[in-house]
Amino acid sequence: MNQAKAMTVRLSEEQAQALEMVANVENLPVSDVIRAAITSHIEARRHDPQFQAGLKDRITQARKLLDR
Repeated sequence: MNQAKAMTVRLSEEQAQALEMVANVENLPVSDVIRAAITSHIEARRHDPQFQAGLKDRITQARKLLDR
């Protein structure tokens, strides 16, 4: 991994406990479990046609604003 950026995430107590349990069972640091979940989420969006359409719409809107 290149340079890391520290971020803060607020979880409910239930989410925190579940996350810690998953990490414990998988014998991984919580941060590794979080990174894996984020990677999976981003990859899913890369293959989601609805998300891609929304992304293209936002890019088009940004270009229109820049061209003014």
